[in-house]
Amino acid sequence: MTVESVFAPPTACASLYTGPVMHQRMKPVRHRFSYRVFSLLVDLDQLEALDRVSPVFSVGRWNLLSFRQGDHGPRDGSSLRAHVDRMLARAGRPIPGGRVLLMCYPRILGFVFNPLSIYFCYDSGGDLSALVYEVRNTFGEMHTYVAPVMAGERDGGLVRQQRDKLFYVSPFLDMTMRYQFRVLPPGDRLTVRILETDAEGPILAATFAGERSDMTTRNLLSAFARIPLLTFKIVAAIHWEALRLFVKGLRPRPRPAPPAQPSFIEPRGPVLPEARQ
Repeated sequence: MTVESVFAPPTACASLYTGPVMHQRMKPVRHRFSYRVFSLLVDLDQLEALDRVSPVFSVGRWNLLSFRQGDHGPRDGSSLRAHVDRMLARAGRPIPGGRVLLMCYPRILGFVFNPLSIYFCYDSGGDLSALVYEVRNTFGEMHTYVAPVMAGERDGGLVRQQRDKLFYVSPFLDMTMRYQFRVLPPGDRLTVRILETDAEGPILAATFAGERSDMTTRNLLSAFARIPLLTFKIVAAIHWEALRLFVKGLRPRPRPAPPAQPSFIEPRGPVLPEARQ
């Protein structure tokens, strides 16, 4: 394994990343769970090539596993690359000639739910220019945080960013929170850590740590066999863990309307040191 392969984004039209998703709540009750999942990393400029990768995978059509542009962004089936380019231009960080790689779950037998999808946006020189965090809740709502990679947000191979929480996700968490993102962009590995904090410190840590494999029929079938009905299990697990939290005494908070537009809010001042558990 070379340094270049660890940190350089894959050149393939798509890759698989397999590993554990873990959530740990620190207060007011302690609660932890971990599930093994697999995600896609899709080059939005190579969707035609992706549609030819395997007979068990399709773009825009039903299959054992599939990807649809209409599951993301405006959710109307229009070009996701154009959607991301518009947001980056509005944020003052256009990437003409660059690449956009989307991390998301595939459709499994036509069904998908993505709590978090991330667009990795590279400029024409191959440098990571911005991250776009696309967040969903189980009420059918979605919000997007557009986050150019600013000076001071790089830490070796990691990118550290912060944003105010503006979108209702877990019914058991208040809105007056701050997200701290720690992301290792896709290479041989891809990791995402989100620490949700209030004025008194960390409340919830969520992580995904994936290892890359090629997008082949063998690897797709292997992932499906080892983690069958992935997206159905994600939705079932969300509701099961919510029930466990309810039994532990937590109660839902009021749900405000989601923001009407993507968020382009810059961090307040320099990036703070990451809170420790």
